[in-house]
Amino acid sequence: MLGDVENHSLPRTAAFFDLDKTVIAKSSTLTFSKSFYQGGLINRRAVLRTAYAQFVFLAGGADHDQMERMREYLSALCRGWNVQQVREIVAETLHQLIDPIIYDEAASLIEEHHTAGRDVVIVSTSGAEVVEPIGALLGADRVVATRMVVKEGVFTGEVEYYAYGPTKAEAIRELAASEGYDLARCYAYSDSVTDIPMLESVGHPHAVNPDRGLRREAVARDWPILSFSRPVRLKQRVSSLSMPSRPALVAAAAVGAAAATAGLVWFASRRRAPASALVGFAPKSKEVRLGLPLLSRQE
Repeated sequence: MLGDVENHSLPRTAAFFDLDKTVIAKSSTLTFSKSFYQGGLINRRAVLRTAYAQFVFLAGGADHDQMERMREYLSALCRGWNVQQVREIVAETLHQLIDPIIYDEAASLIEEHHTAGRDVVIVSTSGAEVVEPIGALLGADRVVATRMVVKEGVFTGEVEYYAYGPTKAEAIRELAASEGYDLARCYAYSDSVTDIPMLESVGHPHAVNPDRGLRREAVARDWPILSFSRPVRLKQRVSSLSMPSRPALVAAAAVGAAAATAGLVWFASRRRAPASALVGFAPKSKEVRLGLPLLSRQE
């Protein structure tokens, strides 16, 4: 059961969620490869290669060198793509591809955080134009994500900002400063050892379906380990979600409906811009499950 709602005489708080394999069961970046093939953006060989990348991602077996090779390949692949065409393809297939892979447990957790009065922020290495509409569907208040460079309506293959590893933590700290979040009372969720800096930045870190590295760290640090295993179509439970009526969320829904990009920047280079440029508005060592008093406001 959830504890008392937030005491508004105290500083604000938020819950920060990684996206891939934390809120959704697959890589948001790679899920659209078949749609890009059908839209003429990539060939059959590229579809097969991204399918392999998805397999490696889901298996959790990609080392740093493999990730770098995939990053370089996918960054080069999207160079020259027409941004508007990509947005249209993703917008047309968003519900078909994303709805079935949202974890029911994650949707419930987002609802509980909103009920407790916390903002919900999606923090993802995937492209902002993919993450923002997903965030709007989930009722997220803000999005932090990777952003591609666009010139004359096409992707250059370069990255404006890569939301990866320590950069996620930097963005969270900057967002906390601008929004007045008390990070010691905030929550964070991720599946990946690369997100340890993000998890360390809050008072209530949680490992979700963790890879081997993160599981080892979670056990050593006594971080709760959550098991999410029930993908569900969001539209089947959307009426039960707490969808905040904040102006930022309304704006995000509008942007999300129109803007969805390839998301291939998941593997993009680590060229960085100020963390503030990333913030988009969308709209003990045992495993635990929902229903336990993890979200008490009496931190």
